[in-house]
Amino acid sequence: MTSRVLCKVNRLLEQAAATRPVLGLDTSTPIASLAVIAHGTIAASVARPVTSHGAALPGAVAELLSAAGLAIGDLGAIAVGTGPGSFTGLRIGLSYAKGIAMASRCALVGVPSFDAMALAALERNNTDPGRLVCVVVDARKNEVYAALYRVVADGLEKLSEEVVIALERLASRVTGDVMFVGDQRAKEAAALVESDGHRVTLCETGTLDLRGVCAAAIGAARFARGETDRAAALEPLYIRTPEATFKPTKKNPAGIGTEGVWSIERKNSFGSI
Repeated sequence: MTSRVLCKVNRLLEQAAATRPVLGLDTSTPIASLAVIAHGTIAASVARPVTSHGAALPGAVAELLSAAGLAIGDLGAIAVGTGPGSFTGLRIGLSYAKGIAMASRCALVGVPSFDAMALAALERNNTDPGRLVCVVVDARKNEVYAALYRVVADGLEKLSEEVVIALERLASRVTGDVMFVGDQRAKEAAALVESDGHRVTLCETGTLDLRGVCAAAIGAARFARGETDRAAALEPLYIRTPEATFKPTKKNPAGIGTEGVWSIERKNSFGSI
């Protein structure tokens, strides 16, 4: 279940102030990012590069809970990044989250990793409503994962679903005032869009460190509303499926500065763009 509007972290914390503690984690990139939300505050957070999420995750969670003065049994919910991103990292993160949820009987909330990244970009960069935020991460095979958001008065509106696409095709579809966030491929996308004369801002790579905080905040607010996921039904958002498409959620308002909102077919179907 995905909301189309993402509130800023402070609003999400207010919404979750009365809930039990929520652990958030995202393992979609080589940087493991985790946080605990408790009583409407960020009780603890950690982000670090890892060579193996499977080996590092249990210790990182133990360290995080200790810093927050909590135990696994104190958790009301665990919010986990669902991707897109590293296939192995996503499987490890979801398996670990499901295990905790089953063992402790806490709730489980899946959070799209790009929602957390886009919100992290907004937290790190004060920007005016109407600006676009484009999340771009390497998908290998000469492609990238991407999703498009627009800054609104109190957060972000998600304009598209996540897509896998060639970088050059992505850059040709993004116009206007755009803030890019992601890995090295986001930097490449920003350079291409800027070379076409558009206004571009590139978020620092360190913005990805906030993914755990944002995932925890989004998950805590959903938990407070009773919007949780069944472990058996929650799956990684891999994106690479033959029939998947990239569709706008609504018509793009005039003046937003992009060629409509993309309608891009994935995998071997770019001739219709």
